[in-house]
Amino acid sequence: MTLEAELAALGANTAAPTPEHVAIIMDGNGRWAKRQGMPRLAGHHAGTANIRPILSALHAGGVSYVTLFAFSTENWGRPDAEVNGLIGILQRVIKDEIDALHRQNVRIRHLGVLDRLPDGLAQAITGAVERTRTNDGLSLCVAFDYGGRAEIVSAVREILAEGGEPTAVTEEAIRAHLFLPDVPDPDLVIRTAGEQRLSNFMIWQAAYSEFYQSSVYWPDFGEAEVRVALEEYGRRKRRFGLLPSED
Repeated sequence: MTLEAELAALGANTAAPTPEHVAIIMDGNGRWAKRQGMPRLAGHHAGTANIRPILSALHAGGVSYVTLFAFSTENWGRPDAEVNGLIGILQRVIKDEIDALHRQNVRIRHLGVLDRLPDGLAQAITGAVERTRTNDGLSLCVAFDYGGRAEIVSAVREILAEGGEPTAVTEEAIRAHLFLPDVPDPDLVIRTAGEQRLSNFMIWQAAYSEFYQSSVYWPDFGEAEVRVALEEYGRRKRRFGLLPSED
């Protein structure tokens, strides 16, 4: 089924307000696989297969930007077999999905750095980003070799390298030097598998994001869970540190 057909099948958007940008920490692949009596990489394969229906459900819910936390700077410390497996999975997914995503007007963005990635994967990511650069549908930001602290350090270094004085390091300047400065901050951060922490994910951008935690492992996180998360977001009152007049 194409993305358009999946979107049509999902029906009307959830009730307002709707998050413009949803970021997801896709957790629980390894534990899902263990529960099934399978190796951890089988869980990562299952988690990858779950991305397309989740994108469809979010887009149907009115979401314009989706950021997926696929591989953190800390994940390099995992066993070599798992790291290599994750790299291979992403490279294969890009190859298998890029044509369909491009036809469906999805814009691919990369959040993170490329210089530590194998040449094949770095080229695949760069090619996907460039090929979909002019698409104006759903923006899919993939955080691979990404860390929130490293992103902030990179932004400050760029400001100073441009000749800025310490006083030039402002919130506005840091925002302008983030990896994807044109992407709005996430309104909603979803984390699956029962964990309740950001794990160094978009720690600048998520300062005032709403947080939604699900006990469901990522491979089993489906359309129903998406609807619940969006409905829960719709019930939140976002104050950004202020007191609305009606309070």
